Amino acid sequence: MSKLTLKTEGDTHLIVTRRFAASPEAVYRAHTDPELIQQWLLGPEGWTMPVCISEARPGGKIRYEWRNGKGGGFHITGEYIELEPYSRIVHVERMHLPDPTPDNHVETRFLAEGSGTLLTIRMTLPDAGTRAAMLATGMEQGMEASYVRLEAIL
Repeated sequence: MSKLTLKTEGDTHLIVTRRFAASPEAVYRAHTDPELIQQWLLGPEGWTMPVCISEARPGGKIRYEWRNGKGGGFHITGEYIELEPYSRIVHVERMHLPDPTPDNHVETRFLAEGSGTLLTIRMTLPDAGTRAAMLATGMEQGMEASYVRLEAIL
């Protein structure tokens, strides 16, 4: 429905927005159901997610493991903090490259907009350096590739 937009705010925030031609309930489920997550949250072509744990409840664990088919990969771990079904998710995550990065506090909102959904992700990182390192990974292209897949599933 629309391309992803990414902007910085202050020294530690990153804001991602994207519109989907699907209900907030459908987009929310795609962000919490492990079977759905494994279908779309893959980043660039050629990557897979052989492990996907998403215990969508306060205190529930998150673990996503990606492989690139060439022997490379990485994973994230995290915990859900708050869930308001179909409208909001708050969680903490850390990437393991192989050492864990500092905590990334993430708030994801799902807002009904016309016949679709406006997705807004607000990431709060510990400092400007951590945010710059995350942006340098090419995350914007990986996120957009994943969201194009999600749009097709929805």
